[in-house]
Amino acid sequence: MPKILFIQPTQYAENGKLCKQTKINLPGLAFPLLAAYTPSHWDVELLIEVVDEINFDTEADIVAIGTMGHATFRGLEIAAEFKKRGKIVVMGGYMASIAYKEAMKHVDSVVIGDAEISYPKMLQDYEETGTVKQLYNYPIQELKNLPVPRYELLTQKKIGSMLPVQAGRGCTFTCSFCSIACLYEGKYLFRPVDEVIRDIQEVKRLGFNRFYLIDDNIVSNPKYLRELCEKITPLKMKWASQCAIHLAKNPELLKIVRDSGCDLMSFGVESIQQDAIDSLDKPWLKANEHESNIKILAASGITVSTEMIVGTDFDTEKSIRDTYEFINRNKIPIPRFYILTPIPGTDLHTQLKEQGRMLTDDLRKFDGTRCVHIPNMIEPEKLTEMYWWLNNKVFSIKSIFHRVVLNKQLWKNPEMLLFSLGVNFHYRHYVKRKITPNIF
Repeated sequence: MPKILFIQPTQYAENGKLCKQTKINLPGLAFPLLAAYTPSHWDVELLIEVVDEINFDTEADIVAIGTMGHATFRGLEIAAEFKKRGKIVVMGGYMASIAYKEAMKHVDSVVIGDAEISYPKMLQDYEETGTVKQLYNYPIQELKNLPVPRYELLTQKKIGSMLPVQAGRGCTFTCSFCSIACLYEGKYLFRPVDEVIRDIQEVKRLGFNRFYLIDDNIVSNPKYLRELCEKITPLKMKWASQCAIHLAKNPELLKIVRDSGCDLMSFGVESIQQDAIDSLDKPWLKANEHESNIKILAASGITVSTEMIVGTDFDTEKSIRDTYEFINRNKIPIPRFYILTPIPGTDLHTQLKEQGRMLTDDLRKFDGTRCVHIPNMIEPEKLTEMYWWLNNKVFSIKSIFHRVVLNKQLWKNPEMLLFSLGVNFHYRHYVKRKITPNIF
């Protein structure tokens, strides 16, 4: 019986040690979905390194490694070790898809983008020839007839209170810094509503009353979101997702979303400066509406998580200090920050490269914890310093107490109050080790 081993790498801390946790708070969906595409005569194993140890003596015929953000570089090390042992090593995921020419130097094969067609072809090639092609790039045109993910690969591990369910892929926006925009180029694919509901019902059957709806911008198709929420409502489940903040501008749709059980949403607000937002090719997002939109969303009962970027050509030391004041003033329960990182393959990287403003081509330094380009109004070293200043201020005990414990809206939903506290202390733990906070 042939065997495939899926590995989701962890990332390194500042001290050089691997990040480990006692449980997986937000498990990914890619590998359980691919497992469902694997023929029944194949043996499948999934290792999530943040909780599992890598068995380099595995009998697997193919080792498939995911490339999610900063963990990609640990993935390259894992690939090298398995290659030494004569294993066929494959990489997929958004980092490998964008920088596939670099990834091909380290592995036997790279799967670009969606794998619903590519992955079965790769397995078939192995069965027929004993080897695989260097590149598999078979874009899909629709997101229908997906099998139910093999959730048992996740539930046999220590995980949090949510399982993932996918609604759509891609995004109608084409922001210059975004890996999704780079891969999908404004294309948004969404699954039939009944198939999404089928997966949600499976999550409920497994004993979970909460799920995370994976979609890069669920509000970009309001009609679809309305129909989906109307069918989620009778299931009496809680759920979370991410979308554009202009959900706040559609009160009728916002109420439908909230009534269906959504109590947590992540919004990319990017910056408190309009010039910075415009430079990211996101002119529809208005900085002067951030505060009113956040108030509307919080008042509806949705716990707000924000994502913001520092390092645009309009950022200064003062603007970063003002960002801290913005977060505290609005008592944002779950904020996250990223240093603008021009990933090779994105429009932003191309622009900065042509302008001679990239400081390095060493992809190992593209980890989101340091500045790798030359901003216009702040020195790269100062930007990195201010990035960590911002994280340390926001995830200080004083700020957590102010934003979460003293947040009146959160007291209306004690479950989300406790969840927000847990996430903040989880992030604080990572910040103290100089790791960009994230949920694993």
